[in-house]
Amino acid sequence: MSNRLAHETSPYLLQHAENPVDWLPWSDEAFAEARRRAVPVLLSVGYSSCHWCHVMAHESFEDEETAAYLNEHFVSVKVDREERPDVDAVYMEAVQAATGQGGWPMTVFLTPEAEPFYFGTYFPPEPRHGMPSFRQVLEGVRTAWADRRDEVAEVAGRIVRDLAGRTLAFDAPHPPGQDDLHAALMGLAREFDAVRGGFGGAPKFPPSMVLEFLLRHHARTGSEGALQMVQATCEAMARGGIYDQLGGGFARYAVDGGWTVPHFEKMLYDNALLCRVYAHLWRATGSDLARRIALETADFMVRELRTDQGGLASALDADSDDGSGAHVEGAFYVWTPERLREVLGEEDGRFAEGYFGVTEDGTFEHGTSVLQLPDGEPLVDAARVASVRQRLLEARERRPRPGRDDKIVAAWNGLAVAALAETGAYFDRPDLIEAATETADLLVRTHMDYHGRLTRTSLDGQAGTHAGVLEDYADVAEGFLALAAVSGEAVWVEFAGLLLDTVLRHFAAPDGALYDTADDAEALIRRPQDPTDNAAPSGWTAAAGALLSYAALTGSSRHREAAERALGVVTALGSRVPRFIGWGLAVAEAVFDGPREIAVVGSLEDPATRALHRTALLGTAPGAVVAVGPPGSEELPLLADRPLFKERPAAYVCRNFTCDAPTGEPKVLASLIVGRS
Repeated sequence: MSNRLAHETSPYLLQHAENPVDWLPWSDEAFAEARRRAVPVLLSVGYSSCHWCHVMAHESFEDEETAAYLNEHFVSVKVDREERPDVDAVYMEAVQAATGQGGWPMTVFLTPEAEPFYFGTYFPPEPRHGMPSFRQVLEGVRTAWADRRDEVAEVAGRIVRDLAGRTLAFDAPHPPGQDDLHAALMGLAREFDAVRGGFGGAPKFPPSMVLEFLLRHHARTGSEGALQMVQATCEAMARGGIYDQLGGGFARYAVDGGWTVPHFEKMLYDNALLCRVYAHLWRATGSDLARRIALETADFMVRELRTDQGGLASALDADSDDGSGAHVEGAFYVWTPERLREVLGEEDGRFAEGYFGVTEDGTFEHGTSVLQLPDGEPLVDAARVASVRQRLLEARERRPRPGRDDKIVAAWNGLAVAALAETGAYFDRPDLIEAATETADLLVRTHMDYHGRLTRTSLDGQAGTHAGVLEDYADVAEGFLALAAVSGEAVWVEFAGLLLDTVLRHFAAPDGALYDTADDAEALIRRPQDPTDNAAPSGWTAAAGALLSYAALTGSSRHREAAERALGVVTALGSRVPRFIGWGLAVAEAVFDGPREIAVVGSLEDPATRALHRTALLGTAPGAVVAVGPPGSEELPLLADRPLFKERPAAYVCRNFTCDAPTGEPKVLASLIVGRS
């Protein structure tokens, strides 16, 4: 019998619709029921591809006895963190403040007024490693609620007051200067893992936004140290188990410090961001490895995540059927020497063992190995490697596949639009540009209304009910602006402008700070506001970047000033926590450089225009914007009043709409738009 999640559109919530727990979605109805029954609320937050969420669901939420206890003594609320990042952010802040750590599944007990009073993440079904069982936690909370309710209310009130008092220090009214950016570089150098690439220890996450900052810093200053950190990290990730050596695409993170063992779920946002990083690394260095990884990752996104409506699904699960009916983490991806020989034969099987680092002992669990390319890889026959990879991929396709979360998240699709558009343009892949355009069309058609307001998610072409948050507006605008630069279609700039006007109207404070939710969004126990990057750019810094690019294309001082005010937080945090504000630092590099504005005047039907346009897109000047269109075009201010040069297509390189002399020569243009000027 289904519970009250049966009519939700979130795949994660629907996974729990048949639980014996009488789940409710986050709603006024849930808290009204808690008040009527005078019981606390169990808030359980997760997402569909979360391994430990599945584990806790199987151990506890599918257990009839546990469910009966929950149904009698609690109102149980299930939240998809990808659908409601605002709810997740508010209560995760409380969990981290109380316990010093966080994660998913997140387990929080609330009063009927939504005030938190007890926190945790995963709880096992039996006591383990000093951790109480989930049933012990439930019984303890129920006893405290029944016998010491005044004390519980006092604790909850104190927590809410503490959260409300956590105001963000925003006392730097200007973007970072050269000294600030250098200090951030030095901070990153101190945390860089010179042996294994990346920053910090295990678990190790792809530092996409930091890598973008380092690429821009190298372009502007010539810093070889910045470029070396990017190259070492990108090569280590590409060789490691975190990268799918057969099908392309990256897992969410590595559980070890050497990128060997992934947490096998694959997220759209990681792959969009990393696709763009590797494409930008190729643009800076011409690296064959960077080119291959960018293209393989783009192809992975289109092949594995594309939905019938033209969008890109959120994620692939970590778990899949191992062939025995049991769902096992990594089962789809791992190999043993025996399995290699079964597929490839004895000779190629032994070759694949050495080439991909597969051992008898295994690098993962139960003697299995994750494919990787060990350091010191010998020179091999490329045709043989391609044949081995193809045969292994075909064999893997016959295994039970991981589940896919088909939910379309606006922000992540915006990131993917930018990545696919640029990768398609750099490597002459019009099919990728077409995929980016179809995704952008879906966002306009399904997620965006006539007033420039966004819906956070959709499923099967139907918009969800939850309002977009700041990262949705910022990342979709970023995607539209990147697509405009590649396609020459000014309508995408217009759409971006609608979204960014909504940001200024509904998300910005008078001092230039930005909130994660709109001023007319559902009120929670506090209004979330976080400028630091997590797995993707923060809404705050992503908005600053999109505002800056839009201002560079249109000449809007209002958008430029808003971007610079927002970047004040990077001045405050960049030297202290550069790992966690990498995109803000990248945007600051663009401010410091101008950014440069490149107007290409001519018809894209003309090969000479196309040559200038491609050269403009390949420029490494930090955050440079590109507009292309016929002379006299009024659709984009950057193109207005820019005539042909000697009756031929021309390119103008400008800062703040003040331009150098035009040129019709791609080589001359290229010299004007390298990072250092």
